[in-house]
Amino acid sequence: MRDTARKQATNLSIRSDLLRQARARKINLSQTLEETLEKILNEHDRQAWVEENREAVTVANRFVEENGLWSDGLRTF
Repeated sequence: MRDTARKQATNLSIRSDLLRQARARKINLSQTLEETLEKILNEHDRQAWVEENREAVTVANRFVEENGLWSDGLRTF
């Protein structure tokens, strides 16, 4: 979706010292914001998944601890 979504202009406020340093280093602010925001959003999604599935993962782990894996007797390594 990242590559197919259209770009939308927005206004941002940023500390002047950071803006000056970024411009001096020719850092693409739009690209940097997109990449960083995408990482943050992915992390939020990951954390939400972990929270939503915490109980199921706990139950599954308990089952494996008590019963082992179905493939335990099949391993040859």
